[in-house]
Amino acid sequence: MPAISRTRSRRTGLRAVAGRGRGRRRIDAGGTRLRLRALAVMGHGSARIAREAGVSDQTVQKLTRGDVKTVSPQLRDAIAAVYDAWWDKRAPERTRAERAAATAARRRAIAGNWCAGAGLDDDELDIPGYRPTHGWRPARGTGVATPIRPPRRAARMGLGA
Repeated sequence: MPAISRTRSRRTGLRAVAGRGRGRRRIDAGGTRLRLRALAVMGHGSARIAREAGVSDQTVQKLTRGDVKTVSPQLRDAIAAVYDAWWDKRAPERTRAERAAATAARRRAIAGNWCAGAGLDDDELDIPGYRPTHGWRPARGTGVATPIRPPRRAARMGLGA
């Protein structure tokens, strides 16, 4: 197992995980979990986040619940990219399905007392053990989130941004 100083490990959340893939660096999942929960406060459901991050809905659900202790740097970066784009944006609610998904996400956030993105300290978010000082509070955001990645079909046709 590669040596990572105790100080660096605490500060960055990096650590080597024993077992399969020995020596591959994994990152504490706490910051990723808090980002996902903050998106739920804004009404973003796991399926919507998963589509944009390019991962499975089950992966997002497990992370949000806290079932996963570490993540790959690639997964952390994918979730962080979605969070950076949507932390202050509400989920769209144009259709009945979108409204239901947004309502369900907000209800989970209220029941879990999850903190909105505005209440998170970005400088400490990825430090293992970081806990926000506030729980759930209503958040209206600055607008409605738009897709980050172009739809796959448009991308294949060369129409994406």
